Amino acid sequence: MSVLIRGVRCYGEGAPVDVLVQDGQIAEIGAALAAPAGCDVIDAPGQVLLPGFVDLHTHLREPGREYTEDIETGSVAAALGGYTAVFAMANTTPVADSPVVTDHVWARGQQIGLVDVHPVGAVTVGLGGTQLTEMGMMAAGAAGVRMFSDDGVCVADPLVMRRALEYATGLGVLIAQHAEEPRLTVGSVAHEGPNAARLGLSGWPRVAEESIVARDALLARDAGARLHICHASTAGTVELLKWAKAQGISVTAEVTPHHLMLDDSRLADYDGRNRVNPPLREASDAAALRQALADGVIDCVATDHAPHADHEKTCEFAAARPGMLGLQTALSVVVTTMVEPGLLTWRDVARVMSERPAEIVGLPDQGRPLEVGEPANLTVVDAQASWVVTGEQLASRSANTPYEAMTLPATVTATLLRGRVTARDGKCPA
Repeated sequence: MSVLIRGVRCYGEGAPVDVLVQDGQIAEIGAALAAPAGCDVIDAPGQVLLPGFVDLHTHLREPGREYTEDIETGSVAAALGGYTAVFAMANTTPVADSPVVTDHVWARGQQIGLVDVHPVGAVTVGLGGTQLTEMGMMAAGAAGVRMFSDDGVCVADPLVMRRALEYATGLGVLIAQHAEEPRLTVGSVAHEGPNAARLGLSGWPRVAEESIVARDALLARDAGARLHICHASTAGTVELLKWAKAQGISVTAEVTPHHLMLDDSRLADYDGRNRVNPPLREASDAAALRQALADGVIDCVATDHAPHADHEKTCEFAAARPGMLGLQTALSVVVTTMVEPGLLTWRDVARVMSERPAEIVGLPDQGRPLEVGEPANLTVVDAQASWVVTGEQLASRSANTPYEAMTLPATVTATLLRGRVTARDGKCPA
C-alpha cells in the first residue's frame, strides 16, 4: 500500500509539501500530489516531517522481567514516540551474552514489526566483568549485533576493557561503556552535593563517572577503537569529551532527556521515580549537557528507557530501582530543553535523534535524508500541540515517568517503518 502525507514541512523548513511513499521508499515530494488508488492519506497540515528516531539505549526487559516491560509493549511505546529503531540493552535474565538470547530479541522484534529492535550484546559473561563474551558469534548471528555494553554495571577492570576494545576493533563493532567506578559509588543513591547532604542520602560523586570516561578514552586511543559513552551526566564529562575529540580519539556520547531537563532539586520529596543511574545532577550540569548537545560535543539523545513496576518505585528512596520511562516523552523533552530555547532547530533534532545515532552504530537504512529514493522510515510531529503526561496512559507496562502531570510540547502524529504506518494519532495498528 502507498501512503500520502499531505502538507508537511520537511525538517520544519520551507513551504508545506506532500510526500508520497511507495514500496517502502519516498517516491515523490511535491505540492498537491495526486493520491494513487487505494492510497492511505495522512493529513498533517504544517506539521514537521523528520526521519524516524533511533534510540541507542533502551531497556525492554525481555527475557526475564516481562512484568515491567516486554518487546511488544516496548515496541508500541517506541513507535508512539516516533522511533523506528531501538537498541535493547543486555541486562536481561538471562543476560544477552550469547546468540541464543540476542537472536531471540531480534526475531521477536521483527515478529512484532513496529520498530527494529537491535539487541545489544554483553561485553562480559553474565555482566560479571571478568570474562569476555563471544562477541564475534553474536555479531555473526541472525541479529547481527553491532553494539556491546554491560550497561547497568561498568566494565571496571581496565585490562578487561582494553581487551574488549581491541577485540571490538577487529570485529568492527562498538563498545558502549556505563561509566561508573564502582568503588566510588558503594551505597550511593543521589548526586553528591548539598541536596543529598541535606536529605541524608548517600552521595554519588561526579568523579565516579569522569574517571572512567578519561581512562577509557585513553584505552580507546591506544587500541584504535571506537568508544561510546552511555548517559553522560556531568559538566566534567563534557570537558573530557572535548579533550578526547580534540586528540582525534574515536569517542561518541549520548545524553538522556532526563539529564537535559531535570536536576537533583527534585529529590526533596524522596519520590522513587526520581532515582536514576547516573543520578540527576545539579542544574549547572544539566546546562552544560544542553550546550554540549547543541555544540556536537555530545553526539545524540538516547532515552535509557527503564521500566519498573510500582512496587519497585513506591518505596524508600534508597531501595527504589534506578530508572525512568523515556520512549514516549523523549521528543517533547528535547523540544522543551533544546528547541524552544533556540539551542536546536528541527533539522538539528533530526541529527541528534536519528541521523547521528544511526551513523554511530552503522544502520544503513535509518537516519536517511528526506529525499526521493530514500527508505521511508519517518516521523510526523505536530509541533504546535501539547499533552499532559500520565504514566498509566503510556504504552509501557510500567508507569514510572518523572514527568507525571507535566504539560509537554509536541506530539508524534504518525510513524512509518519502511513505508508502513506503525503509529498514528496515538495508536498502533492491531
